[in-house]
Amino acid sequence: MDRKHPDPAGARSHVALVLHPSMNRPTAPVCSICIANYNGEALLADCIDSVLEQDCDFAFEILVHDDASSDRSLQLLRERYPQVEVIESAQNVGFCIANNRLARRARGEYLLLLNNDAALAPDALATLLQHAQRQSPPGILTLPQYDWLTGELVDRGCLLDPFYNPVPNLDATRTDVAMVIGACLWIPLALWQELDGFPEWFESIAEDMYLCCRARLAGFPVHVTSISGYRHRQGISFGGNRATGGRLASTYRRRRLSERNKTFVLALCTPAPWIWLVLPLHLVALATEGALLAIAKREPRIWREIYANVYRSLMQKSEHLRHERTRIQQTRASSAREYSNCFVPMPRKLELAVKHGLPGLR
Repeated sequence: MDRKHPDPAGARSHVALVLHPSMNRPTAPVCSICIANYNGEALLADCIDSVLEQDCDFAFEILVHDDASSDRSLQLLRERYPQVEVIESAQNVGFCIANNRLARRARGEYLLLLNNDAALAPDALATLLQHAQRQSPPGILTLPQYDWLTGELVDRGCLLDPFYNPVPNLDATRTDVAMVIGACLWIPLALWQELDGFPEWFESIAEDMYLCCRARLAGFPVHVTSISGYRHRQGISFGGNRATGGRLASTYRRRRLSERNKTFVLALCTPAPWIWLVLPLHLVALATEGALLAIAKREPRIWREIYANVYRSLMQKSEHLRHERTRIQQTRASSAREYSNCFVPMPRKLELAVKHGLPGLR
């Protein structure tokens, strides 16, 4: 029977939820696969079927958070996947809150955050568990990512440039990375709880970067496996995030959240004394980039909605950011040199501009 219950986030979101319990839920799952869904009716079957077809010898559970979809996602889940537990939200709350709710409901030793537009290779769960059991201390993992349409390798996790722009790792011999994307992110539940999950005030975008940087700062590894993988329809869920026809394309909303939240991660996680050099350089570079892009495109909206928003947000959240930085830096167990091991010196945006030209926005 469906059950209504208050949002576990309580006063933070004030949204009533409906829980649709699964049939034959495993009593002691090793892993909880957590899928945040919004209007994913056309995507969910590929995603869930890839989980159900896993070649592994341990129990897992599948949980889906439906973020007030307007399509037939819920009907599909009820009719086709009775073994899936569904958390139905009355309001759209975004990726961070959705995954935090899933994690609070999860009972596995490990979480696998999986996008509804992704599909696992048949040996993915077995590979992740084998690597997780060898990690010391236990940390974050991902699989090599492949493009859904072409099958080409997209990344083996990501490195970061000095301004916290992700740089795809394509080195098959490198397993330590700066971050993994939330489309396929494996983490022990205990570590997720220790790191407080995703920051709900981020809304969406760069929450995965934040979690991985926090983990590395606290001395926990972030790795990619050398085998197996997952396919991903890049940019389907949120728009942008890929070059189409040789040109970069994104949306105003994605870029607004991306530039703001990457700046938040930089401000929160960069160790002293580097923060006093990197943050001012980042803010100058960002202002220059925004002004040039707005002039080149003859569109003031670019500056107003994307770049000026970064500075407004920093001012509005200055006290909160100071408090959070103090709290996060108190957990630091890595030296500044160790933390920087997964950074590269070349600015990623400059490299992309040379290769693809200025990005298009819609």
